Amino acid sequence: MARFDTNRSAEMEVFVRVVDLGGFTQAARKLRLTPSGVSKLISRLETRLGSRLVNRTTRKLTLTEEGRAFYERAVRILAEMEEAEREAASGAAPRGRLTVNCNIPFGMLHVMPLLPRFLEQHPEVTLDLVLTDTLIDLMQERADVAIRAGPLRASRLVARKLGTSRMVVVGAPNYLARAGTPKTPADLADHRGIGWTFPRSIRAWPFKRGDHTEEIVPPPVARASDGEAARRLCLGGVGLARLALFHIGPDIEAGRLVPVLQNYNPGDREDIHAVYVGHTAPLPARVRAFIDYLAAHVRVPDPALKRAGDGRWKVA
Repeated sequence: MARFDTNRSAEMEVFVRVVDLGGFTQAARKLRLTPSGVSKLISRLETRLGSRLVNRTTRKLTLTEEGRAFYERAVRILAEMEEAEREAASGAAPRGRLTVNCNIPFGMLHVMPLLPRFLEQHPEVTLDLVLTDTLIDLMQERADVAIRAGPLRASRLVARKLGTSRMVVVGAPNYLARAGTPKTPADLADHRGIGWTFPRSIRAWPFKRGDHTEEIVPPPVARASDGEAARRLCLGGVGLARLALFHIGPDIEAGRLVPVLQNYNPGDREDIHAVYVGHTAPLPARVRAFIDYLAAHVRVPDPALKRAGDGRWKVA
């Protein structure tokens, strides 16, 4: 158990200043301490942790691997402490910069339409919005909230489910007219698929075969950095793609994309979650307000596909 006379937040602040300013002398000047006092404090911190945090030379200061990990966590903790104190002093009103990282299709369709009203309700919040399908490290990217579709990796982050959507393999009418419509998953060997430039937990396309599921990777003709780019490649007749129905439902209704291999669709879904850091410190009011707002207002339809009398697919 930590001793009550150990001011760990002060040690963190001094350490962070040393790293940010590039040396003991610069940090000492900023903190109105002596260089020897700063050096002794860092040495005491290293002794307490049992790890060397910095390599000291006459010319420069470099971080060890343990030091870099401690620095990144210390920056986050100090920011959260400052936010918690500011909120406590101001009645916990949402304020400050809110950094949100969201995958592109869900962000465009379900998050961005909600943002004007959220910002109107919380005028002291400023928003930094990044739309990307690439997986990020919240701690490293300094993001408050990440919104992602698909299975979650095991972590100490907190996840709040926002919705779910079925997956479907589709192709544009001009592509199917040229390449033919696959009748069984085995036919995909003669087709061209659209894949991803980033790693996904589910790399292959699953198909139902009796009482089991098989996974097939169609020969890739193109790879996309995000779901919207994959959709546009598919619309252009480049190849087949497997996308979320919440994203391409309107394209199917309009006949711009045609579902294929539905008899083999295993009916799997991708869950959409808001992920955030919530275990180590009080959640800032701006983050709590945003997550609660999403949970209250995001509505992700989970429709099924049915054939109409004219043979066209309908989202029902």
